[in-house]
Amino acid sequence: MAKIGVIGAGSWGTALTWRLAQNGHEVKVWSIAEDEVRMLNEDHEQKVKLPGVILPDAVEATTDLHEAMSDKDAVVLAVPSPFTRSTAKRMAPYCRFGQLIVSVAKGIEEDSLMTLSEIIRQEIPQAEVAVLCGPTHAEEVGKGLPTAIVAGARTRTAAEYVQSLFMDKSLRVYTSPDMRGMELGAALKNVVALAAGVADGLGYGDNTKALLITRGIAEISRIGIAAGGRAETFSGLTGIGDLIVTCASMHSRNRRAGILIGQGKTPEEAMDEVKQVVEGVYSARAGLQLARKYGVEAPIIDAANQVLFNGKSPAEEVSALMQRDKKNEINGQMWND
Repeated sequence: MAKIGVIGAGSWGTALTWRLAQNGHEVKVWSIAEDEVRMLNEDHEQKVKLPGVILPDAVEATTDLHEAMSDKDAVVLAVPSPFTRSTAKRMAPYCRFGQLIVSVAKGIEEDSLMTLSEIIRQEIPQAEVAVLCGPTHAEEVGKGLPTAIVAGARTRTAAEYVQSLFMDKSLRVYTSPDMRGMELGAALKNVVALAAGVADGLGYGDNTKALLITRGIAEISRIGIAAGGRAETFSGLTGIGDLIVTCASMHSRNRRAGILIGQGKTPEEAMDEVKQVVEGVYSARAGLQLARKYGVEAPIIDAANQVLFNGKSPAEEVSALMQRDKKNEINGQMWND
């Protein structure tokens, strides 16, 4: 049994808390919100963000960050990506040398273009940082439905330790050394999922969804490989796997927000209605900046930015995507004639 601190009591943090407690670990959850902590301690349920998932009585919640981190074998950082840096700053004084921090959110910081693990290492240089990414909706993980995810770390030892913490009969955990590729795939797929949701909101069909998923992973792969990720990562769970589930499921807040935008709501109205952080909005500008930095084409991510930030019509952006110059599907293939 390990002692684990979970920093963040949203839907994903709660689902992972449930999973860790089911695996026999001692878990303490931190939230900045006193009403959230009270709800978890009294009702043992995140009634707002993950209703129906009942936490064991042994799980405790606290607003004391030092209490959540002290004497812990590992700390899971599960706050939404826009709050990763500010939360890591607060965590730094309580983190001992070599303490393992597992980042489970998905995003890229717009100003620095850093991944979340890079932000954590910058703010808490004494920590050992790992990541957990993959096609994992909290609503299904919290029900114990069969799911697979990937633990990434700089060392095999750290990755396999994270694997051992989370893996059980309903959650299969793989390992990978490609943290950068994993995190870029996890963040950029949210932007494509927004676009897929917009297409649904416009009333388009399965053909359009398949187009966006397939060409979307091509864009993600181009950016990710240019930025230092490994090509094979983007054909795995944290690449195409995560993209498929996020583009197809109504559990996806990015897809839900996209649907509302396609139906005519502004991005701000869509995010207000979803009532959770829509991380694809925060990653969209960073994704486009990365594409430009490395000189690769990203027309879907570019179109998403036009709709989100420049007031462009979703239907007009789809039309512009469809009327781009003629191209081969896969570059580098040779003709016989």
